[in-house]
Order: sequence, then structure tokens, then C-alpha cells
Amino acid sequence: MDMNIVIIPGDGIGPETMQVSVESLDTVNTQFGLGLQLSHDIAGHDSLRQHGATVTQALLDKVKAADGLLLGPMATYDFKDESKGEINPSKFFRKNLDLYANIRPAKTYAGIKTLTGPFDLVVVRENTEGFYADRNMALGHSEILVTDDVAISMRRITRVCCERIARSAFELARLRQKRLTLVHKANVLRITDGLFLQACADVGQDFPDVAVDDFIVDAMMAHVVRAPEKFDVIVTTNMFGDILSDLTAELSGSLGLGGSLNAGAHHAMGQAAHGSAPDIAGQNIANPFSQVLSAAMLLAWHASRHNQPHFWAASQAMEKAVSDCVAAGECTRDIGGQLGTRETGLALKRRLQAA
Repeated sequence: MDMNIVIIPGDGIGPETMQVSVESLDTVNTQFGLGLQLSHDIAGHDSLRQHGATVTQALLDKVKAADGLLLGPMATYDFKDESKGEINPSKFFRKNLDLYANIRPAKTYAGIKTLTGPFDLVVVRENTEGFYADRNMALGHSEILVTDDVAISMRRITRVCCERIARSAFELARLRQKRLTLVHKANVLRITDGLFLQACADVGQDFPDVAVDDFIVDAMMAHVVRAPEKFDVIVTTNMFGDILSDLTAELSGSLGLGGSLNAGAHHAMGQAAHGSAPDIAGQNIANPFSQVLSAAMLLAWHASRHNQPHFWAASQAMEKAVSDCVAAGECTRDIGGQLGTRETGLALKRRLQAA
């Protein structure tokens, strides 16, 4: 089965890192006979200039008709007024495609010095509700400025969202070491995180082979820093997962090594874990591996969804090529190498061609 992927380079360093990802996809397409069709489009500042909005309905329709989306880093902080077309593209796709599961692996790499010993874990983050004012309400935001000196933020937690993110995490844990950690703040957020824990317990009845433990989120941060190797799959609500996944990626050596997949029942979006870093854009120094690893995760999602082992093999080849490049020092300066973005891409391509 062929795969049609919409490619959106994004803002800042996005075009540079996406170019490496596209070249990697082109290479595994040839090596593994994937039948990939890459359709290029724009969002963010380029779309705002050309179409008057950072994302358009036409682009959403195009993505819905495709098999996957690869989204580059977006200048999210710049987009403040939706009435002027300044829509957060990441939020837009997550909400409109119902991409409820954000899968964020973090592992150490040979050749990179870290503060901890070796580890390999995955944070599974709920993606569609929680303390995120732009995705909680059918109309309006869930942040309110009552007076100039009083602000209120509301948190939506629903059983259906908790159950489906729990199921995603249990299914992933079953494929790995059969260990799942629930992260929460139920000692304070008794009702909302209480609902989250109860939903996880209910779903867990279908997975008796998976061992489950739980940690309060502040204690979890300390445990992850002290001994990340003790964890395998971690599941949590939106904001806790956002923070925790950045921490674990950085512990692995760099946020630039953090691949990320946003997945739903029918759609998926590979997305670099980092931001658009406009301060280093155009300097040929950005680390492209987060974007490449996100592309690999998108191929793996397609492989699992359609039982396509050659897509899985291509995904594994991309991950191995990244690991081999890092171990050999064929990488950017932020992770110990001496190469530029383009040169790192060429080194990665050579390794993929030999796969």
C-alpha cells in the first residue's frame, strides 16, 4: 500500500530540518519500495503572507485526504490573534484531526554524554484537553480575565479522552516491557486526576499482563532525573506530559533528538519536538534528527495501521541511521559533532543508502 504524506516545512529552522527529513524519506522510499508520494504545502508565516491565514480549510482537506502529515516547527508564539488569521497550526491539526495521543520516545545514544545512565522510555501524552485554553471549549477559550487583577483558567478532563489515551499507553506497554507508569496530581486535583486514574484502572482490566504503578507529577520529575532507566511507558494528561516529555528528551542528550508523533483513530502527524528557533534559522547549524525521527515514527504508524512490514523496516532503518550517525560524531554541534545541518543530512543519507 502506497502512502501519501503532506509535507509542511514550517517556520524558522523548519525548512532546513525538513529538507533533511524529505531526503531521508526519498532514500528509504527507493531502498524499501514504499511507494511514497510527498505532497508539499505551506503553513505558518508563509501561509499568512500568501493566504491571509497560517492554516486554511483547503490545507486541512488536503491533509484529511492524505495518509499522514509531517509538520515542521512552527512559530507558535507569534500567532496571537485568530481573527487576523494567526492560528496555531499545531493546535489546529491536533484538534481538527482529533490527534489525541502524543507519543514522545526518549532514549540515550552512544556517543553522547548524559547526566544519567542509559535509558529507553516513552511518554504518552493526552493531546486534546487539560490545561490548554485553546482546545477545551466548543466556543471561546477556557481562560478568563475577570478583572485586571483576577484571571481564571479551567481544566477539562473527560472520561472518553482518559480512556482512549490509557488504551494507547497500555497497548504500547504490551509491545515493550509490559510496564506502565501513571503520572498525576490526584492529591490536589482530586476530581479531575481522580477521573484520569479511574479511567486508567478501568482500561487496565483488559491488560492484566501489564504491571502498573503511579507517581505524583512533582515526585515523578525527581525520579526521572535520578533514575530514568526505571521507567518504560509513562502516560499522563496534557500539560504534565508536555513538560515531562521535554525533560526526558533533554535528559537523553538534547531536545533535538526527540521524535514526536501525534496520532488519532484515523490520522497521524509527525512533528519535531522542538520549536522553530528563529535565532539560528538559515545558519546551517540546526539539528535535523528530531524531524527525521518524527518522520520515522509516521512510517511506523502507517506500518502498524495497514500491516505493512516494509514500512516498519524503513522506520527502523531511519532510527538506526540516526543512532549510527550520533555514535560516529556525524552530527551537529549541539550533540557533539562538527557538521552543519546539510552535511549531517548527507551523512544520514549515505547510511540509509547502505541499509
